[in-house]
Amino acid sequence: MSTITQTGEKIIGKIVSISNMSVSVLLDTYDVSVRDIIYAQVGDRWVFFEINNVNGNIANAIPMGNVYGLRKGLDVYLRRGGLHIEYSDEVLGKVFDALGNTIDGSQIAAPQTRNIYAKNLSMSEINIKGDVLWTGIKVIDFFAPLQKGYKMGMFGGAGVGKTVLVKELINNLYTGQGNNSVFVGIGERSREGRELYDEMAASGLLEKISIVFGQMGENPMIRSRAAYSGLTVGEYLRDEKNQDVLVFIDNIYRFLQANSEISAELGNMPIESGYSTSLLTEISEVMERINSTEEGSITSFQAVFIPADDMTDFAVNAIMSHMDGQVALSRKIAEKGIYPAVDVFNTTSKLVSREGVGERHFSLVERSIAHFARYAELEEIVAVLGIDELSEEDTNIFYRTRKLRNYFTQPMFVSEQYTGIAGQAVNIADVLNDVESILSGEFDTRTEDEFYYIGAAAR
Repeated sequence: MSTITQTGEKIIGKIVSISNMSVSVLLDTYDVSVRDIIYAQVGDRWVFFEINNVNGNIANAIPMGNVYGLRKGLDVYLRRGGLHIEYSDEVLGKVFDALGNTIDGSQIAAPQTRNIYAKNLSMSEINIKGDVLWTGIKVIDFFAPLQKGYKMGMFGGAGVGKTVLVKELINNLYTGQGNNSVFVGIGERSREGRELYDEMAASGLLEKISIVFGQMGENPMIRSRAAYSGLTVGEYLRDEKNQDVLVFIDNIYRFLQANSEISAELGNMPIESGYSTSLLTEISEVMERINSTEEGSITSFQAVFIPADDMTDFAVNAIMSHMDGQVALSRKIAEKGIYPAVDVFNTTSKLVSREGVGERHFSLVERSIAHFARYAELEEIVAVLGIDELSEEDTNIFYRTRKLRNYFTQPMFVSEQYTGIAGQAVNIADVLNDVESILSGEFDTRTEDEFYYIGAAAR
């Protein structure tokens, strides 16, 4: 593991009070600001803090680790440059913590770093008319197409194929356009981080991705700062390499949760459900860094935890207000062996409009959703009365929808070694032709099994 280099040696003050999540420092100088990094030495280790506020000659700072061993009267030093992370091609193929340290055993010979709180893009730099980012995954490109710079929520618990979908998106984006990705783990279990690392290495995707982890066992400061560190890495790939970058954040809710823990420890009065009063500002600060420019873009998939399955939760609503769409993964669908296990009723994108994707695509999405809705009703009737009780029109809808459902399964490149089926990326033009053919009855003479785990439909 690499270590943070101490770049400042001048004593700026002394510790005067200590708690688990807050340290007060009596300053000898006023040359410090909010979000500056200060540190103290405890035996043979350094403990780092980020300044939260300055009131006269007293600075309140939040520790970035265990405060064990700290005591009143310890000298405090200022580290110039603040909290920073690698800002070069060295970010690829490595795993970082929120402080910019590598945690996968790798070393960076000549670090080139940047402060993680870089300013947002100016209005003149943002491109809101970015191109559509086709992924080659049928169900996403059809029901929830991405525009460069979009922010998409991803809903799905363990065991529904989220990791496979993430890996396939990384693979397809890199294969099709030569662009890389960033995975940000906020409040993730260390076991899940190790699994992701090993699976990326086994799939040959590790060199195409940078991973930033604020693990569940870390204190809330490190968990929350993982979001800023990960976005800084994404900004390097967008602004310096001119790439269209996919940034995966799992889980963005944990970012707000960590900030609420910090706020509570500082004694700030909480708002609804115990959240921080600055929640809206905190989520906006992160989301506003996800944008497209003329030269590159950051497009984001963000897992969103729903506490107690309450979609009206204040933090969830704050997150969703920034989203351009969502992809919902369903356990019930996964149990039927349908992957990607996308729930089409809860999957959407702002791009699905006549102006966004065109009249034909929009019309086919509406017709497909109508078929799936009617199929759900017919499935209950068939279970009780049998298929023979349906009208000719409903019988057609029933069988065509089953073919459509199977058609949106897809063999993945990253799971070839497990399924034995060669992965396929499908052009959106082929998807539209196939969906139209299924809905119009062109494939009525073919069985539904012929549409199971295929790419484009053979004619």
